[in-house]
Amino acid sequence: MGAAMRRIQAGNVLSAFGLGFTVPYLYVYVAQVRDLGAGTAGAVLGVFAMAALVVLPFSGRAIDRRGPLPVLVVSALLASVGALGMGLSAGVQTVVASAALLGAGTAVMQPALATMIVWCSRPSARTRAFAMQFFLQNLGLGIGGLIGGQIVDASRPSSFTLLFAIESAMFVVLAGIAATVRMPGAPALQGARPAAETGGGMRALLGHRAMVQLCVLGFVLFFACYGQFESGLAAYGSEAAGIDPSTLGIALAANTGAIVVAQFVVLKFVERRRRTRVIAAVGLIWAVAWLLAGYAGLGHGSQEMATAAFVSTYALFGIGEAMLSPTVAPLVADLAPEARVGQYNSAFALVKQLALAVGPAVGGPMGAALHGPYIVTFVLFSLGITALALRLGKHLAPVQDRPALATKSRIVAQHRPAQDARVEAAA
Repeated sequence: MGAAMRRIQAGNVLSAFGLGFTVPYLYVYVAQVRDLGAGTAGAVLGVFAMAALVVLPFSGRAIDRRGPLPVLVVSALLASVGALGMGLSAGVQTVVASAALLGAGTAVMQPALATMIVWCSRPSARTRAFAMQFFLQNLGLGIGGLIGGQIVDASRPSSFTLLFAIESAMFVVLAGIAATVRMPGAPALQGARPAAETGGGMRALLGHRAMVQLCVLGFVLFFACYGQFESGLAAYGSEAAGIDPSTLGIALAANTGAIVVAQFVVLKFVERRRRTRVIAAVGLIWAVAWLLAGYAGLGHGSQEMATAAFVSTYALFGIGEAMLSPTVAPLVADLAPEARVGQYNSAFALVKQLALAVGPAVGGPMGAALHGPYIVTFVLFSLGITALALRLGKHLAPVQDRPALATKSRIVAQHRPAQDARVEAAA
């Protein structure tokens, strides 16, 4: 990695570390610690998601016109104010306003960071750059959550204030690191894009068939995985499989552990293969994961076997996520016109946010009450991922689906003149 990429990844892991301090405890903090009730806590989580949905449609054009650096700095500072406000808030209005700032800031940071990674990486190195980002995000979230769990105490509101203050400080650090990044000096990447180059907007994106298909695939991916982790799958595990709440923490740790352990092992497998085939394989792996969850809740084995199957479900999800990180995000970048990378990243982030909003609303009630239909539904969704990925592959250029082809062609092009010279000399 170059100096710019190292700083981007350092800021990425520190911001994830800060998020890890508070994300698992947001509901408990609002409902119990501040004694604002479950209804207010649900509203806060809803505002957090809705703020992201409101700002993401506008963030892409800002990134492309102004560059990702200023957008990242502003969004990080906005998130910092929201996090600090959350830790100091005691009333409904201030909590909701802080949640809106925090949600909007963290949402815009995602496409801004992704665009910076695109600008600072060659296409041949982009797969590893996004894999490293995903690895560091999960490592930061895991360590932050682990340390935060040792600090938090529901009987002491000041412990939560400390958590949010640490999160706020990490966002300030991210803004400071981002401000020191010097982007590559290639003319195509300098400054804001001319207005003529950024024209077209959402209409042009919707006319890009491969990108639309990728967004549909992305929605199903996030709906069938992340949208179920802390809602439908957790409810299903508790109600159908009799999983103890503490075991849910172990399952989430197994998910993070699988990602951390498998990421770079999987990367070697992924780099030389077609991206759509890798995504199709993820669908099959997740179908097996849902079948294991079905065994945990609907089988007739012992409680120990049910617990092992349920934890294995989360671990298999982690392996699939490790396969997706070096494929999906770089594919978004490769499909984007040079002048609209930010817009494409923001559109995909918006699709992800929609899936994360709809997933719990659908999966939560099903996982709690309709155990059999819940498992069948998400096995079918996982198989749908495989079908959608294979279909997408038909609409991609060979080098978009398999970036290794570009590397091979450059190597051949570089060595051919020398080979031709030797042939001519021999003649």
